[in-house]
Amino acid sequence: MTTYLWIKLIHILSATVLFGTGMGTAFFMLKAYLSNSDAAMLETSKHVVQADWFFTTPAVVVQLLTGIWLTSHLAISFTSYWFVAVIGLYAFVGACWIPVVWIQIRVNRLLQEGAKRDSYRPLMRAWTALGIPAFASVLMLFYLMVSKYGAYP
Repeated sequence: MTTYLWIKLIHILSATVLFGTGMGTAFFMLKAYLSNSDAAMLETSKHVVQADWFFTTPAVVVQLLTGIWLTSHLAISFTSYWFVAVIGLYAFVGACWIPVVWIQIRVNRLLQEGAKRDSYRPLMRAWTALGIPAFASVLMLFYLMVSKYGAYP
Protein backbone atom coordinates (compact mmCIF):
# COMPACT_ATOMS: atom_id res chain seq x y z
CA MET A 1 0.00 0.00 0.00
CA THR A 2 1.19 3.51 -0.77
CA THR A 3 1.88 6.18 1.83
CA TYR A 4 -1.21 8.03 0.60
CA LEU A 5 -3.45 5.02 1.21
CA TRP A 6 -1.99 4.44 4.68
CA ILE A 7 -2.54 8.09 5.65
CA LYS A 8 -6.05 8.00 4.18
CA LEU A 9 -6.82 4.81 6.12
CA ILE A 10 -5.53 6.36 9.36
CA HIS A 11 -7.62 9.47 8.63
CA ILE A 12 -10.76 7.39 8.09
CA LEU A 13 -10.13 5.29 11.19
CA SER A 14 -9.53 8.34 13.36
CA ALA A 15 -12.71 9.94 12.00
CA THR A 16 -14.55 6.75 12.92
CA VAL A 17 -13.09 6.77 16.43
CA LEU A 18 -13.90 10.45 16.83
CA PHE A 19 -17.51 10.14 15.69
CA GLY A 20 -18.14 6.75 17.28
CA THR A 21 -16.71 7.68 20.66
CA GLY A 22 -18.59 10.98 20.56
CA MET A 23 -21.90 9.32 19.75
CA GLY A 24 -21.37 6.55 22.29
CA THR A 25 -20.34 8.78 25.17
CA ALA A 26 -23.11 11.28 24.37
CA PHE A 27 -25.67 8.46 24.35
CA PHE A 28 -24.57 7.05 27.70
CA MET A 29 -24.20 10.48 29.33
CA LEU A 30 -27.68 11.49 28.18
CA LYS A 31 -29.19 8.15 29.27
CA ALA A 32 -27.58 8.48 32.71
CA TYR A 33 -28.88 12.04 33.05
CA LEU A 34 -32.39 11.06 31.98
CA SER A 35 -32.38 8.19 34.48
CA ASN A 36 -32.55 10.76 37.32
CA SER A 37 -29.89 8.73 39.13
CA ASP A 38 -27.00 10.70 40.55
CA ALA A 39 -25.10 7.44 41.04
CA ALA A 40 -25.49 6.59 37.35
CA MET A 41 -24.38 10.09 36.39
CA LEU A 42 -21.34 9.86 38.66
CA GLU A 43 -20.15 6.59 37.18
CA THR A 44 -21.03 7.49 33.59
CA SER A 45 -19.45 10.95 33.68
CA LYS A 46 -16.23 9.43 35.04
CA HIS A 47 -16.04 7.01 32.11
CA VAL A 48 -17.07 9.62 29.55
CA VAL A 49 -14.24 11.91 30.68
CA GLN A 50 -11.79 8.99 30.43
CA ALA A 51 -13.03 8.11 26.93
CA ASP A 52 -12.52 11.69 25.81
CA TRP A 53 -8.91 11.66 27.02
CA PHE A 54 -8.08 8.17 25.72
CA PHE A 55 -9.90 8.18 22.38
CA THR A 56 -11.30 11.56 21.35
CA THR A 57 -8.26 13.73 22.07
CA PRO A 58 -5.79 11.59 20.09
CA ALA A 59 -8.31 11.28 17.23
CA VAL A 60 -8.68 15.07 17.08
CA VAL A 61 -4.91 15.46 16.70
CA VAL A 62 -4.64 12.65 14.13
CA GLN A 63 -7.53 14.14 12.12
CA LEU A 64 -5.80 17.50 11.87
CA LEU A 65 -2.38 16.10 10.95
CA THR A 66 -3.59 13.53 8.43
CA GLY A 67 -6.16 15.95 7.01
CA ILE A 68 -3.51 18.59 6.29
CA TRP A 69 -1.20 15.96 4.80
CA LEU A 70 -3.98 14.61 2.55
CA THR A 71 -5.03 18.09 1.48
CA SER A 72 -1.47 18.91 0.48
CA HIS A 73 -0.92 15.55 -1.20
CA LEU A 74 -4.11 15.95 -3.26
CA ALA A 75 -2.98 19.45 -4.30
CA ILE A 76 -6.07 21.06 -2.82
CA SER A 77 -5.45 24.73 -2.17
CA PHE A 78 -5.50 25.83 1.44
CA THR A 79 -7.52 28.80 0.20
CA SER A 80 -10.15 26.67 -1.58
CA TYR A 81 -13.79 26.84 -0.53
CA TRP A 82 -13.51 23.21 0.55
CA PHE A 83 -10.51 23.70 2.84
CA VAL A 84 -11.88 26.89 4.37
CA ALA A 85 -15.18 25.10 5.06
CA VAL A 86 -13.42 22.03 6.48
CA ILE A 87 -11.05 23.95 8.74
CA GLY A 88 -13.88 26.27 9.82
CA LEU A 89 -16.11 23.32 10.75
CA TYR A 90 -13.18 21.60 12.47
CA ALA A 91 -12.55 24.75 14.54
CA PHE A 92 -16.27 25.10 15.31
CA VAL A 93 -16.50 21.49 16.48
CA GLY A 94 -13.42 22.05 18.65
CA ALA A 95 -14.93 25.24 20.07
CA CYS A 96 -17.98 23.18 21.09
CA TRP A 97 -16.02 20.14 22.26
CA ILE A 98 -13.65 21.94 24.65
CA PRO A 99 -16.48 23.35 26.81
CA VAL A 100 -18.28 19.98 26.60
CA VAL A 101 -15.24 18.26 28.10
CA TRP A 102 -15.04 20.94 30.79
CA ILE A 103 -18.76 20.42 31.55
CA GLN A 104 -18.28 16.65 31.82
CA ILE A 105 -15.38 17.13 34.22
CA ARG A 106 -17.35 19.71 36.23
CA VAL A 107 -20.44 17.47 36.45
CA ASN A 108 -18.28 14.58 37.62
CA ARG A 109 -16.60 16.73 40.29
CA LEU A 110 -19.95 18.08 41.51
CA LEU A 111 -21.25 14.54 41.82
CA GLN A 112 -18.10 13.41 43.65
CA GLU A 113 -18.79 16.21 46.14
CA GLY A 114 -22.32 14.89 46.67
CA ALA A 115 -24.19 17.38 44.50
CA LYS A 116 -27.70 16.59 43.35
CA ARG A 117 -29.34 16.89 39.93
CA ASP A 118 -30.48 20.51 40.37
CA SER A 119 -26.88 21.69 40.73
CA TYR A 120 -25.72 20.21 37.41
CA ARG A 121 -28.94 20.58 35.38
CA PRO A 122 -27.82 23.92 33.81
CA LEU A 123 -24.50 22.34 32.86
CA MET A 124 -26.26 19.44 31.15
CA ARG A 125 -28.46 21.87 29.22
CA ALA A 126 -25.34 23.65 27.98
CA TRP A 127 -23.73 20.27 27.23
CA THR A 128 -26.71 19.36 25.04
CA ALA A 129 -26.83 22.78 23.38
CA LEU A 130 -23.16 22.46 22.40
CA GLY A 131 -23.36 18.81 21.38
CA ILE A 132 -26.15 19.11 18.83
CA PRO A 133 -24.46 21.64 16.51
CA ALA A 134 -21.11 19.91 16.98
CA PHE A 135 -22.50 16.57 15.78
CA ALA A 136 -24.29 18.25 12.87
CA SER A 137 -20.99 19.87 11.90
CA VAL A 138 -19.19 16.53 12.03
CA LEU A 139 -21.78 15.15 9.60
CA MET A 140 -21.07 18.10 7.29
CA LEU A 141 -17.35 17.31 7.59
CA PHE A 142 -18.03 13.72 6.51
CA TYR A 143 -19.95 15.04 3.50
CA LEU A 144 -17.06 17.33 2.55
CA MET A 145 -14.50 14.54 3.06
CA VAL A 146 -16.37 12.27 0.68
CA SER A 147 -17.64 14.76 -1.90
CA LYS A 148 -14.65 17.13 -1.97
CA TYR A 149 -17.27 19.76 -2.95
CA GLY A 150 -15.46 23.03 -3.60
CA ALA A 151 -12.01 21.46 -3.38
CA TYR A 152 -11.02 22.09 -6.96
CA PRO A 153 -11.71 25.11 -9.19
